[in-house]
Amino acid sequence: MNRVSIFTTDPSAALFEPFEHDDTRFAFAELTSRGPVRLVEGDAWAFVDWVMDDLAGLEMVRRLRADERMRDAHITMVLEEDDPEDRRRALKAGADDYAVAPLDRQAMLDRVLALHSGTSRTVSDRQIEHGDLTILVSAEQARWNGTRIPLRPNEFRVLRFLAENPDTIMSRQDLIDALGKDGDPDYLRTVDVWIKRLRFGLREVGAAHLLRTVHGKGYIFDRP
Repeated sequence: MNRVSIFTTDPSAALFEPFEHDDTRFAFAELTSRGPVRLVEGDAWAFVDWVMDDLAGLEMVRRLRADERMRDAHITMVLEEDDPEDRRRALKAGADDYAVAPLDRQAMLDRVLALHSGTSRTVSDRQIEHGDLTILVSAEQARWNGTRIPLRPNEFRVLRFLAENPDTIMSRQDLIDALGKDGDPDYLRTVDVWIKRLRFGLREVGAAHLLRTVHGKGYIFDRP
């Protein structure tokens, strides 16, 4: 199944139920001033509020355009009112279009579905590189010094998310949220299985030092 990631700076909208259409799953997730809290999979769409709690919406748009994960995302600035000057500033900052708040689930989906082509464009051949580690996003492969790391899909996704957020402690709940596995308490224990298998794969290629456990807090990808 194809995936479309819909990110929103509105925490309540981030809780909207996913929607499936044809062979595509459209999933909502929160967008914070630090960026997306969930793994960016498939085409990415962002709905950015004009006013955020800790950041101006215009600055958020600029940050997204500079973020390797989101620079090709379709960005909609959500204005508080239909003001011509605000529309001009939003587009100048890098937004693709604008809308006037409030936007409910159906309104957001209507906008995405109206422009979604059904073919992924954002992952393309993007690579994540940290020293001898290379992650091929679209191929779902990771290599250390040219050697493929043996990973199952979920372990690959964990590694990718950690590598996209290096030197940052990620709790088990963070990883569950990132992989879209929230809502099932069993996944808390499953994280331990993912980490165990990821460690095994990294150890097989001599890269075990990349993943570190921070006791009582979670896991951290140490930038090589």
